[in-house]
Amino acid sequence: MREATNYVRETVDEKTGAITTPIYQTAAFDFPQGEKYRYSRELNPTVEELNRKIAEAERTEMGVSFSSGMGSISSTAFALLRPGSRVLIHVDVFARTLRFFKDLMGRFGVETVVTPPGNEKFVEALGSGKFDLAFVESISNPVLNVMDLETIGKTARESNVILVVDNTFATPTNLNPSVYGAHVVIHSASKFISGHNDVIAGLAAGKRELMERIDQTRRTLGTSLDPHAAFLVIRGFKTLKVRMEAIERNAMALAEFLAEHPKVKKVYYPGLPSHETHGVAKRLLKGYGGVLSFEIKGGKEEAYRLMNNLKVILRAQTIGGVNSTISHPLTMSHRTLTKDEAQMAMISESLIRLSVGIEDQNDLIEDLDNALRSI
Repeated sequence: MREATNYVRETVDEKTGAITTPIYQTAAFDFPQGEKYRYSRELNPTVEELNRKIAEAERTEMGVSFSSGMGSISSTAFALLRPGSRVLIHVDVFARTLRFFKDLMGRFGVETVVTPPGNEKFVEALGSGKFDLAFVESISNPVLNVMDLETIGKTARESNVILVVDNTFATPTNLNPSVYGAHVVIHSASKFISGHNDVIAGLAAGKRELMERIDQTRRTLGTSLDPHAAFLVIRGFKTLKVRMEAIERNAMALAEFLAEHPKVKKVYYPGLPSHETHGVAKRLLKGYGGVLSFEIKGGKEEAYRLMNNLKVILRAQTIGGVNSTISHPLTMSHRTLTKDEAQMAMISESLIRLSVGIEDQNDLIEDLDNALRSI
């Protein structure tokens, strides 16, 4: 059942007939006409349209926007957890997510249990019925394991566990976790949905009962999205499908190129038959995403030399833009992991993460080839 949303409806502004959502750049609204919105930290018409779009894209009842992806995760957690709650998470997630649950939520009496990469241990633990909330990334960061949401969703239902899925890497064009029972779907909208490396935003969508609680927590925490940032994310939604098609064509070509390169030890990309979760990816995903990782023959010094010799691909730890970016997870996106956590997550000094953009495929291959020859 590889269902996913490929089109999100545009809304025509009722007052003016504008076919592009206006930016309501105001802090407050006149009473009684503006009583619905009151204050832009609580609700704003531009942000409200983005809320509608993510709910439709993820085939859920309600969407909420946040000031960042971590804002969506923290607001969701504070809304749904309390002292004594137990959380299940797999180790191969974004490092700040792991730090948030293990360290920050731990201070509030929430226990977090961490499983190794992959599906087997996670599903086994989930089935124990000892957890209140399970958090997964649909495609993990940075080793690109595709989590078996069909099995995980069924197990979560049977165990009465709230399932929260970060769908940033897969995007709504490739996967709708709600189809498999996810209660809340989260995105760092700074990545593929906005798509141009020019905005920081977070999104969540899910069952109305839970989302209303999450929205009230957002209003209290203040993790609210600015209307101009919301406008940029809405703009990104319009081209998400065509960008992902181009990005995924390039990603597959680069993964196949790197898999045959003499300076590369291993490539992590769910579209390759060699990937551990390729079978799950074929069953659940419409496309394999725009991020791949690879291990070079060398260590940190060689990794940095490779990145410094690139001419087309940019050195940055973000992902999901039209420009290809490359990073060294151990010292960049996942630098806050302990040595044991990094080892458990399979993040070594030789691992490099590549977010593929829409540049000419041959230019990207030539750029990588030249840089690899320097190590």
